[in-house]
Amino acid sequence: MARKADITLAQLRYFVEAATCLSMTQAATNLLVAQSAVSSAVAQLENQVGAQLFIRMRSKGLALTPAGRQLLGDARAVLGSLDEALDSARGMDEQVRGTIRIAFFVTLAPFLLADMMTLIAERHPHLEVDVVEVDADEAREALRSGRAEMAVSYDFGFGDEMRREVVATVSPHVVLPAGHRLASRRQVPLRELAHDQLILLDLPHSREYFLDVMRAAGVEPVVRHRSYGYETVRSLVAKGYGYSILNQRPRHDSTYDGRSVVTRPIADEAPGLPLVVATLRSVRSTARVRAVADAVRVVATALADEYRSAS
Repeated sequence: MARKADITLAQLRYFVEAATCLSMTQAATNLLVAQSAVSSAVAQLENQVGAQLFIRMRSKGLALTPAGRQLLGDARAVLGSLDEALDSARGMDEQVRGTIRIAFFVTLAPFLLADMMTLIAERHPHLEVDVVEVDADEAREALRSGRAEMAVSYDFGFGDEMRREVVATVSPHVVLPAGHRLASRRQVPLRELAHDQLILLDLPHSREYFLDVMRAAGVEPVVRHRSYGYETVRSLVAKGYGYSILNQRPRHDSTYDGRSVVTRPIADEAPGLPLVVATLRSVRSTARVRAVADAVRVVATALADEYRSAS
């Protein structure tokens, strides 16, 4: 029988930190150890695993290999489970500790992130939250690669490999210039925008969703401008370049440039977007994930209730 690799926890922790930073130097700084200690631990781990985990790029840091991406997710799961087991053994199982890395959908972050982090700090003061803002494709890749333990996103293209919990459903609305002919309506039928020009929030999966909302109402939208930026879309609408359809609603109608827009519910039956907390099915859920999911649920539900009362 072949002898199993004798892998240490230190090797796994050093590898995870290096994979997170994509830099041996930064990993050593974060771990308060010499860079040679990180490099040596990673080299030993690669030797014991029998696969290259990083591609070393001169002056450009590190890149994970496919084997490295696979190991990163598994290593984080192992270390997370160990930390929970130790806390339980110490009688501290009611206190969620450690660090959780979250991939947060870029248009949701301005509306949910600050309140979520405040609630987590109140409930779990020993839990550190590390957030990266992403689009839908980047959220999925962050989970697959192990660079994030969970994602907070609309339910866009995650697939069966992901475990998804719906925490709220957010309905779309129309965004109009303040002087638009339909701005005084309580609700806007999309067919009355058939000859107007659309300012499209051009994010992966989002763009298809907004276009499908229009087409379901029998309207083939005329796209005038596309933008990756939520506030850029609102500014273009405020300036009179067209209308838009969005899901999240600021508490005010002002744009960055001092103009204003009008938001109105859609008169047609338009599908809302499920807001989900997503994790890999192959990775066991942790107390950290459950704590964050609870906080997201509270904040998202409150925001959805506020939208309904304002409509």
